[in-house]
Formats: sequence, structure tokens, C-alpha cells
Amino acid sequence: MSEEVKVFGAWGSPMSHRVELALRLKGIEYENIEEDLSNKSPLLLKYNPVHKKIPVLVHKGKPIAESMVILEYIDETWKHNPLLPQDPYERAMARFWAKFFEEKCLMQVWMTCCSKGSEQEKHMQEAMENLKTLETALQGKKFFGGEAIGLVDIACIVLAYWLELNLQVVGIVLIEEEKLPMLHQWAQELLNTSVVKESLPPRDKLLAIFKARKEASTNAA
Repeated sequence: MSEEVKVFGAWGSPMSHRVELALRLKGIEYENIEEDLSNKSPLLLKYNPVHKKIPVLVHKGKPIAESMVILEYIDETWKHNPLLPQDPYERAMARFWAKFFEEKCLMQVWMTCCSKGSEQEKHMQEAMENLKTLETALQGKKFFGGEAIGLVDIACIVLAYWLELNLQVVGIVLIEEEKLPMLHQWAQELLNTSVVKESLPPRDKLLAIFKARKEASTNAA
């Protein structure tokens, strides 16, 4: 029942989208509670007193915070359409690659979007090396999860959509077909999957936000 599952999030947040996508893949109804991040609700602060951040999943009155922790909770609670492989080794490898993306790729790509000059060049080179390593996990597969979208795909959706749009505003292309063919193909497949396509925030709305941020940082410089 939808009233049993609530997601405190924000429409443009990739971390909120991770949680919503996992629920959609499982076919779980949920109530989406849109947070104003400049004026967080008392309920959000009550449910996530440690980090005071979105997303928060509330299931049967119990809150779970942090998107990757929530994904594992969703997978363990609703066993159908598994996000993690059944085999213990494959399961461990999925967790490894999700962690690798979080720790090695995400920040470097983000810093490439936000920095300038030689600093940007440095972050871009590091991001490229890490993405080439990440790409090895796709060898011979449509998705990181095989034929179906899994935990690593959901973790990396921020790369395929949010970061790609942000880089577009900055004037950089990282996931080029010539340099990262498997990642490029994966991003196309993922973003054209109906369940993903239907749930992504509007492209023009996100682009407008990223452009405004770029202008603000240029004016502040």
C-alpha cells in the first residue's frame, strides 16, 4: 500500500531518483514527499537527524536514510525483481563496483564540472581513468546487472543523466563513444528503458538549473 511507503526527496535530486527507480522496478507504490531543501520540513529532520538530508525512505513508520543503504533495504524487503545477484560472489562484486563509483568516479566527474583551467584538466584526467576502470565491469553485458537493471546501474544513473547534462553546460563530453564505447552504449540503453525514461526529471528544467549555477560561479569569479 502506498501509505506504507514514503519517499522524502526532491524532484531534481539523483539520489532521490535512485530510490524512486528501485521502487518502480519492484512495482512498489509509494508516496512522494517533495522537500524544499532551503527550508527542510520538521518531519525530514526528525526522520534523518544525523545527516538532515534527502532521500529518506519511510516504511511502516520506520525511516531509512542514505540512498545506497535504502537500495539494499528495498532489495531485501521486496524479493521480486532483485537488484543484487543471488550468487554471493556476484553480489560482493556488485557492491564493490557501486562503492567504486561512489568513491572514485562521482566526485571526480563532479569536480570536473565545477573547476576551471589546470584544476579542471587534472580532475578530468582522473575521472577518465576511473571511468575506464568502471567500464571493465560492463564487459559482455547490457547493464552492470546483466540483462536487467541492477544496483550498480541505479547507483550510476547520476553519471548517465545528471553529470552528463552538467558537463554539457560546461562544454565537456566525457562519455564519448570512441573513448568509452561500453559506457556510452550502457548510458543509451539505460536512459531509453521505459521505466527510467518515465521517471527522469525534465531535461530542460535541469539544464536551466545547471546553466544558472554556471553563470553564478562565473559572476562570482
